[in-house]
Amino acid sequence: MIKKTRAKKIIERLKEAYPDTVCTLDYDDAWKLLVSVRLAAQCTDARVNVVVKELYRVYPDLYSLAGAEAEEIEKIVRPCGLGNSKARDIKKCMEMLRDQYGGKVPENFDELLKLPGVGRKSANLIMGDVFGKPAIVTDTHCIRLVNRMGLVDGIKEPKKVEMELWKIIPPEESNDFCHRLVDHGRAVCTARTAPHCEQCCIADVCLKRI
Repeated sequence: MIKKTRAKKIIERLKEAYPDTVCTLDYDDAWKLLVSVRLAAQCTDARVNVVVKELYRVYPDLYSLAGAEAEEIEKIVRPCGLGNSKARDIKKCMEMLRDQYGGKVPENFDELLKLPGVGRKSANLIMGDVFGKPAIVTDTHCIRLVNRMGLVDGIKEPKKVEMELWKIIPPEESNDFCHRLVDHGRAVCTARTAPHCEQCCIADVCLKRI
Protein backbone atom coordinates (compact mmCIF):
# COMPACT_ATOMS: atom_id res chain seq x y z
CA MET A 1 0.00 0.00 0.00
CA ILE A 2 1.46 3.36 -1.01
CA LYS A 3 1.73 6.04 1.67
CA LYS A 4 -0.92 8.36 0.19
CA THR A 5 -3.43 5.53 0.15
CA ARG A 6 -2.57 4.52 3.70
CA ALA A 7 -2.78 8.18 4.80
CA LYS A 8 -6.23 8.56 3.25
CA LYS A 9 -7.54 5.47 5.04
CA ILE A 10 -6.02 6.56 8.36
CA ILE A 11 -7.51 10.05 8.06
CA GLU A 12 -10.96 8.58 7.37
CA ARG A 13 -10.79 6.14 10.30
CA LEU A 14 -9.51 8.76 12.77
CA LYS A 15 -12.27 11.14 11.68
CA GLU A 16 -14.85 8.52 12.61
CA ALA A 17 -13.16 7.71 15.91
CA TYR A 18 -12.50 11.32 17.00
CA PRO A 19 -15.04 13.53 15.21
CA ASP A 20 -14.86 16.45 17.64
CA THR A 21 -11.11 16.80 18.00
CA VAL A 22 -9.76 20.08 19.39
CA CYS A 23 -6.58 21.52 20.81
CA THR A 24 -6.39 20.51 24.48
CA LEU A 25 -4.74 23.77 25.54
CA ASP A 26 -7.31 26.27 26.83
CA TYR A 27 -7.21 29.74 25.24
CA ASP A 28 -9.51 32.49 24.05
CA ASP A 29 -6.95 34.67 22.30
CA ALA A 30 -4.02 33.98 19.99
CA TRP A 31 -1.40 35.37 22.39
CA LYS A 32 -2.66 33.04 25.12
CA LEU A 33 -2.11 30.03 22.89
CA LEU A 34 1.45 31.23 22.31
CA VAL A 35 1.96 31.37 26.08
CA SER A 36 0.41 27.96 26.65
CA VAL A 37 2.32 26.16 23.94
CA ARG A 38 5.60 27.51 25.34
CA LEU A 39 4.65 26.31 28.81
CA ALA A 40 3.62 22.91 27.42
CA ALA A 41 7.21 21.93 26.55
CA GLN A 42 7.98 18.91 28.74
CA CYS A 43 4.73 19.50 30.62
CA THR A 44 1.19 18.18 30.30
CA ASP A 45 -1.54 20.29 28.74
CA ALA A 46 -3.68 19.66 31.81
CA ARG A 47 -1.12 21.24 34.12
CA VAL A 48 -0.61 24.18 31.76
CA ASN A 49 -4.35 24.84 31.74
CA VAL A 50 -4.31 25.12 35.53
CA VAL A 51 -1.19 27.31 35.72
CA VAL A 52 -2.33 29.86 33.12
CA LYS A 53 -5.49 30.63 35.11
CA GLU A 54 -3.35 32.19 37.81
CA LEU A 55 -1.04 33.81 35.24
CA TYR A 56 -3.95 35.57 33.54
CA ARG A 57 -5.50 36.56 36.85
CA VAL A 58 -2.34 38.50 37.64
CA TYR A 59 -1.60 39.58 34.05
CA PRO A 60 -4.94 39.71 32.22
CA ASP A 61 -3.70 41.02 28.89
CA LEU A 62 -0.73 40.95 26.57
CA TYR A 63 0.48 44.39 27.66
CA SER A 64 0.55 43.64 31.38
CA LEU A 65 2.41 40.39 30.71
CA ALA A 66 4.92 42.21 28.49
CA GLY A 67 5.52 44.71 31.28
CA ALA A 68 5.97 42.08 34.00
CA GLU A 69 9.34 41.10 35.42
CA ALA A 70 10.51 37.70 34.21
CA GLU A 71 11.14 36.69 37.82
CA GLU A 72 7.51 37.37 38.71
CA ILE A 73 6.28 35.36 35.73
CA GLU A 74 8.59 32.52 36.75
CA LYS A 75 7.05 32.32 40.22
CA ILE A 76 3.71 31.50 38.62
CA VAL A 77 4.79 29.21 35.78
CA ARG A 78 7.38 27.22 37.79
CA PRO A 79 5.03 24.19 38.16
CA CYS A 80 5.34 23.68 34.38
CA GLY A 81 9.08 23.09 34.69
CA LEU A 82 11.93 25.04 33.09
CA GLY A 83 10.38 28.12 34.67
CA ASN A 84 13.33 30.45 34.14
CA SER A 85 13.69 29.96 30.39
CA LYS A 86 9.94 29.79 29.79
CA ALA A 87 9.33 33.00 31.73
CA ARG A 88 12.05 34.84 29.79
CA ASP A 89 10.69 33.63 26.46
CA ILE A 90 7.12 34.57 27.35
CA LYS A 91 8.12 38.07 28.44
CA LYS A 92 10.27 38.67 25.33
CA CYS A 93 7.57 37.28 23.07
CA MET A 94 4.90 39.56 24.55
CA GLU A 95 7.28 42.54 24.33
CA MET A 96 7.88 41.82 20.65
CA LEU A 97 4.16 41.49 19.95
CA ARG A 98 3.59 44.81 21.75
CA ASP A 99 6.47 46.71 20.15
CA GLN A 100 6.61 45.31 16.62
CA TYR A 101 3.16 43.89 15.87
CA GLY A 102 0.79 46.33 17.54
CA GLY A 103 -0.28 43.80 20.15
CA LYS A 104 -1.45 41.32 17.49
CA VAL A 105 -0.14 37.84 16.74
CA PRO A 106 1.10 37.83 13.12
CA GLU A 107 -0.84 35.71 10.64
CA ASN A 108 2.33 34.63 8.85
CA PHE A 109 4.41 31.52 9.52
CA ASP A 110 7.81 33.16 9.01
CA GLU A 111 6.86 36.10 11.22
CA LEU A 112 5.75 33.73 13.96
CA LEU A 113 9.15 32.02 13.85
CA LYS A 114 10.79 35.35 14.72
CA LEU A 115 9.05 35.41 18.10
CA PRO A 116 11.14 34.28 21.11
CA GLY A 117 10.39 30.71 22.13
CA VAL A 118 8.39 29.95 18.98
CA GLY A 119 9.53 27.07 16.80
CA ARG A 120 7.89 25.29 13.89
CA LYS A 121 5.58 23.24 16.10
CA SER A 122 4.23 26.32 17.89
CA ALA A 123 3.95 28.32 14.67
CA ASN A 124 2.02 25.53 12.97
CA LEU A 125 -0.34 25.25 15.94
CA ILE A 126 -1.09 28.98 15.75
CA MET A 127 -1.56 28.89 11.97
CA GLY A 128 -3.94 25.96 12.18
CA ASP A 129 -5.95 26.62 15.33
CA VAL A 130 -6.07 30.41 15.36
CA PHE A 131 -6.03 31.29 11.68
CA GLY A 132 -7.53 28.15 10.15
CA LYS A 133 -4.64 27.59 7.76
CA PRO A 134 -3.12 24.22 6.78
CA ALA A 135 -0.71 23.15 9.51
CA ILE A 136 1.19 20.06 10.58
CA VAL A 137 2.17 20.03 14.25
CA THR A 138 4.90 17.46 14.76
CA ASP A 139 4.69 16.88 18.49
CA THR A 140 5.82 13.66 20.18
CA HIS A 141 2.50 11.88 19.52
CA CYS A 142 2.62 12.78 15.83
CA ILE A 143 6.22 11.66 15.34
CA ARG A 144 5.73 8.39 17.21
CA LEU A 145 2.47 7.45 15.53
CA VAL A 146 3.27 8.33 11.92
CA ASN A 147 6.44 6.24 12.17
CA ARG A 148 4.52 3.35 13.68
CA MET A 149 1.74 3.60 11.08
CA GLY A 150 4.19 3.65 8.20
CA LEU A 151 3.54 7.17 6.96
CA VAL A 152 7.20 8.07 7.46
CA ASP A 153 10.20 5.77 7.59
CA GLY A 154 12.15 5.95 10.80
CA ILE A 155 12.36 9.75 10.84
CA LYS A 156 12.48 11.40 14.26
CA GLU A 157 13.49 15.00 13.49
CA PRO A 158 10.33 17.15 13.72
CA LYS A 159 10.96 19.31 10.64
CA LYS A 160 11.79 16.29 8.46
CA VAL A 161 8.65 14.51 9.64
CA GLU A 162 6.64 17.63 8.85
CA MET A 163 8.08 17.85 5.34
CA GLU A 164 7.32 14.18 4.66
CA LEU A 165 3.75 14.52 5.88
CA TRP A 166 3.10 17.53 3.64
CA LYS A 167 3.67 15.16 0.70
CA ILE A 168 0.85 12.80 1.69
CA ILE A 169 -1.62 14.65 3.94
CA PRO A 170 -4.16 16.88 2.14
CA PRO A 171 -3.71 20.47 3.38
CA GLU A 172 -7.37 20.79 4.36
CA GLU A 173 -7.03 17.73 6.63
CA SER A 174 -3.65 18.56 8.13
CA ASN A 175 -4.53 20.44 11.31
CA ASP A 176 -7.31 18.14 12.53
CA PHE A 177 -5.26 15.09 11.53
CA CYS A 178 -2.53 16.14 13.95
CA HIS A 179 -5.03 16.75 16.76
CA ARG A 180 -6.52 13.31 16.13
CA LEU A 181 -3.09 11.74 16.37
CA VAL A 182 -2.84 13.24 19.87
CA ASP A 183 -6.28 11.84 20.74
CA HIS A 184 -5.32 8.42 19.39
CA GLY A 185 -1.90 8.46 21.04
CA ARG A 186 -3.46 9.16 24.43
CA ALA A 187 -6.38 6.75 24.16
CA VAL A 188 -5.16 3.77 22.12
CA CYS A 189 -1.66 3.91 20.65
CA THR A 190 -0.11 4.74 23.99
CA ALA A 191 3.57 5.32 24.71
CA ARG A 192 3.90 4.46 28.39
CA THR A 193 2.02 1.17 28.13
CA ALA A 194 1.71 -1.38 25.36
CA PRO A 195 -0.47 0.04 22.57
CA HIS A 196 -4.06 -1.26 22.65
CA CYS A 197 -3.96 -2.64 19.12
CA GLU A 198 -7.04 -4.76 19.69
CA GLN A 199 -9.04 -1.53 20.09
CA CYS A 200 -7.38 0.32 17.22
CA CYS A 201 -9.48 1.60 14.34
CA ILE A 202 -6.55 1.44 11.94
CA ALA A 203 -4.97 -1.87 12.97
CA ASP A 204 -5.56 -3.39 9.53
CA VAL A 205 -3.68 -0.59 7.73
CA CYS A 206 -0.99 0.15 10.34
CA LEU A 207 2.38 -0.97 9.02
CA LYS A 208 3.37 -2.11 12.51
CA ARG A 209 0.52 -4.64 12.42
CA ILE A 210 0.59 -5.94 8.83
